[in-house]
Amino acid sequence: MFESSEKFKVATIQMVSGQKVDENLKVAEALLEEVALTEAKVVALPEYFPIMGLTDTDKVAVREQVGQGPIQQFLAEIAARLKLWVVAGTIPLECADPHRVRNTSLVYTPEGKPVARYDKIHLFGFNRGQDNYQESLTIERGNEPVALDTPWGRWALSVCYDLRFPELYRGMNQPDLIFVPAAFTQTTGLAHWEILLRARAIENLAYVIASGQGGKHPSGRETFGSSMIIDPWGTILARHDKGPGFVVAEVDPAYLASMRKSLPALDHRILN
Repeated sequence: MFESSEKFKVATIQMVSGQKVDENLKVAEALLEEVALTEAKVVALPEYFPIMGLTDTDKVAVREQVGQGPIQQFLAEIAARLKLWVVAGTIPLECADPHRVRNTSLVYTPEGKPVARYDKIHLFGFNRGQDNYQESLTIERGNEPVALDTPWGRWALSVCYDLRFPELYRGMNQPDLIFVPAAFTQTTGLAHWEILLRARAIENLAYVIASGQGGKHPSGRETFGSSMIIDPWGTILARHDKGPGFVVAEVDPAYLASMRKSLPALDHRILN
């Protein structure tokens, strides 16, 4: 639940990350500082924001233990310095398998405290011509959906490919904001990204905050971008198409409540 019915600003950041963590963190820092000037309360980073390697195994080499490492230190410090709630895209955290990682989304408070962790559950697999991706080779999947209550509503955490599985969000007790950090491929993004995002907003009567990788990476991979913020009616409030940048939009708790009252589809559900 929202602590207040007052409107507030949220932001979604887009990047075109490369293989060097320190360079990606500098880009993220500059964009976060710009977001702070807009008076946004909440900001989301994209999937893989600290590293998009030349190979899929590059992220394994920079994986961190929970609560330790330069990426997590950066996130805690900048959230506290800028007084922002930060949904930190994903970072590589260690798992039992030394050859894989957990693809993990962390949430930091404006005090720099980590308050939620979500490990990506659904791992992308795609084989179509030169587009060939098998995340399970380098990522160990998570097991538990994660939703958290904040002063700015109930949040559902998800990552990229999770977007294709609507049952994930149905089990989160009516989230107000759905976060989708992603690195959609150009092929699948062009066909499905906007459709899936708007569908998740409409069927959950929730705001969707989607932060993507968007451009040509040093590895040659091209990500779709088109980071956006969508309201509970499925209207796109703001969009950033390609390249690094961000967009900001208002979340209106009163509008969300009115949508759920006028169209109580969430209460009309028969099948679980």
